[in-house]
Amino acid sequence: MDLQLENKIIVVSGGAKGIGEGIVRVLAQEKAVPVIVGRNAEDNQQLIDALTSENLTAHAVVAELTQPNECRKAIDDIMAKFNRIDGLVNNAGENDGVGLENGNYEAFMQSLHKNLVHYYLLAHHALPALKNSRGSIVNIGSKTAETGQGGTSAYAAANGGRNALTREWAVELLPYHIRVNAIIVAEAYTPLYEKWIKTFEDPQAKLKTITDKIPFEKRMTTTEEIANMVAFLLSEKSSHMTGQLIHVDGGYVHLDRAL
Repeated sequence: MDLQLENKIIVVSGGAKGIGEGIVRVLAQEKAVPVIVGRNAEDNQQLIDALTSENLTAHAVVAELTQPNECRKAIDDIMAKFNRIDGLVNNAGENDGVGLENGNYEAFMQSLHKNLVHYYLLAHHALPALKNSRGSIVNIGSKTAETGQGGTSAYAAANGGRNALTREWAVELLPYHIRVNAIIVAEAYTPLYEKWIKTFEDPQAKLKTITDKIPFEKRMTTTEEIANMVAFLLSEKSSHMTGQLIHVDGGYVHLDRAL
């Protein structure tokens, strides 16, 4: 299917690794122009070089998204280079384990900046460009907002906020023909996920207990599967979809995990 994304400027926060990398790769394959927004210039460039070797295109700007001014500067830099934005994928974040019993105010607020506030700021600063292009926003969320996980209050709260912002923006931006949707991820194997799994005494045994609870095929969702849905939601092939929370999770959240 031709998603007609060729030459579309798509901003992808946290686009150098994990789910973000998968999104950038699929968008590049669709001939869009993904622009990575990430804190590590070396990571950004490594992915750009890998894509270049495949005759694919991506660009990047360096930004520490926990700093509000850098969110604005990232969008300003992108506009200075391309003079347009056709889509925004809010993806950057980390399940950082700031809990209720073992957390504190400072860590909680830092986590919200890491996982939620920049979603708002990037969308806020990109909005004039998105209004001009009638672009689309896709927010990446997590099952933790719906299922709970334990020991990760801040991340769960941030993802509840992501879901709420998706619905709120879908309403507010109706007059501008800007669609806003979210993809809810359950279990996807990324470098951050691998880091967490390795904290257990027997990582492989722990991983098996997780995949055994994923109804469809007893396996994790791939980053490419998530990215394919992102590309669809950014395209005109999803032209009457807005305000939706779409679970790309092998049935993890809504099917009986005793299956």
